Amino acid sequence: MAESALSPAAAEPASRRAYRTLERMIAMLELAPGALTTEGALIERLGLGRTPVREAIQRLAWEGLVTVRSRAGIEIAPLHAGDWLRVIDARRGVEVVLARSAARFLNPATAEAFQKSAVSMHEAVLKSDVGGFLAADKELDEAIAAAADNPFAVRVAGPLQAHSRRFWFRFHSGTGLAEAAGHHVSLIRAILDRDEDASAAEADRLMALLRLHAQAAAMR
Repeated sequence: MAESALSPAAAEPASRRAYRTLERMIAMLELAPGALTTEGALIERLGLGRTPVREAIQRLAWEGLVTVRSRAGIEIAPLHAGDWLRVIDARRGVEVVLARSAARFLNPATAEAFQKSAVSMHEAVLKSDVGGFLAADKELDEAIAAAADNPFAVRVAGPLQAHSRRFWFRFHSGTGLAEAAGHHVSLIRAILDRDEDASAAEADRLMALLRLHAQAAAMR
């Protein structure tokens, strides 16, 4: 088959597909917090080769989403409500930096990714589709990362974003989709307007909203 005929999913490197799938399964608790699994079980579940799955596991371990235990297997990271606040507090400043930078360096190619994310979020809200919303949230994180031209900030933010999605799914999914989407879309609009100050402010407002949810989860 000619390379140009490949679908985006097929053209994506196998290790990235493995990572995306496992991250989604962890975020949506399909791989339960604290559960033990094995490399072989994940290979069978994903239908991918040993090397890409192993590379995905290594990345997830670096991000703190799994722990590889010799002779015991792979442990999915436990989930403690109080840690959500720590994640948001660590994430808040870097998200402001990324949003401001994304507005500054936006170009037509990256603008298209922001528009796609906004449409995906709108569709997820209409369908009450939590999984679709989380996928759109990841699309937005990747669009900001691509536009911001700051790989150092991206490396800090990426793991925190993954943990945040997991906490949100566990403690707040099913409610507040429209409110959360509204904050995300306001951020997207500010970036598309190339307004650095507004983008930074919207990123901070979004983090403030998430922190309120994290505080509520910690008090349950």
